[in-house]
Amino acid sequence: MSLHTELIGSIPRPAQLLNGIREHAAGKITVDALSELREEAVRETIARLESLGSPVVTDGEQSKPSFLTYPLAGLSNLSPDGAVIPYADGHTRQLPRLSAGPFRYGTTTAPYLRTARKYATVPVKQSVVAASALSLLYPADGVDGYPREQFLADLVDNAEADIRGALDGGAHSVQLDFTEGRLSLKLDPSGGLLDSFIELNNRVLDRFSAQERQRIGIHTCPGSDQNSAHSLDVDYAGLLPKLFGLHAGRFYVQLAGEPDPDRVLRIAAEHLPPDARLFVGVTDPNDPAVETADQVRDRVLTAARYLPADRIGTCDDCGFSPFGDDVSTSRETAFAKIRARIEGTAAASTELGL
Repeated sequence: MSLHTELIGSIPRPAQLLNGIREHAAGKITVDALSELREEAVRETIARLESLGSPVVTDGEQSKPSFLTYPLAGLSNLSPDGAVIPYADGHTRQLPRLSAGPFRYGTTTAPYLRTARKYATVPVKQSVVAASALSLLYPADGVDGYPREQFLADLVDNAEADIRGALDGGAHSVQLDFTEGRLSLKLDPSGGLLDSFIELNNRVLDRFSAQERQRIGIHTCPGSDQNSAHSLDVDYAGLLPKLFGLHAGRFYVQLAGEPDPDRVLRIAAEHLPPDARLFVGVTDPNDPAVETADQVRDRVLTAARYLPADRIGTCDDCGFSPFGDDVSTSRETAFAKIRARIEGTAAASTELGL
């Protein structure tokens, strides 16, 4: 059996879709016309991934506004002045702020998955936002008549429904995007915020059976937006031991962009739960240079010095366009990096005798 290999989620949107989004915002095309452009982008994305030999595909998040904000579509109890996330190059992203209760998801990933499965002939993976990320919507000074504990209870219910809908809808696996994990140590070096994130996400994960949790994974990275990160300067040693305390069967860990991958692998090997698989990042979406298959192969063989091959998989460090308006990486570069990951992983599988 070859090593498992999966993409994290997002692929840059094609020009036709980006133009359609702008035209819809300007009132020049209907929502139905925009929906057709989105579905065509999903179809073409899946077809290209399958043509590269990807054993598992995603919809490339072609229809999501971002990996983070898709559940907020259509909600009327949000204000724009929420938490600000700064990136190393100086740009920022700002979250909305919950202005009134109760909190409910405006949409879940189930419709995205149904569309993807219409076109895929291989298993489909579904990415979802972690509850911990959406917990940042609740303001520090509270919401009148809606205590934080009630908000968190509602958030856990909705996060569970999002994951369960994907599992029941036929997803091969469900990946929780947890980029805020590493960022939390920058916001609170004491680790208290990270501990609260872990506890909250485990409240969600513990609602699933041990068998179901083998299909649920956690993705961590230092952020990827406009070829910049928000927390690459945060030491992985503070994150990984706690990250592996999440009750999941798969962990997708950014590694290609790390300055000392051997050190990260030593930490991972020490703390990875015995029944979990580690997917190591072998391509870096923040680096415009396209990796070679040989580079990927060597990165996999390095990981195999620390963990048994049957507990290793490969992935990209992060999505290639987690926010829908990010065009810093071209669609062609993303597919070239994915090809290198698939071919390099296959070469490593051969060298490892799999």
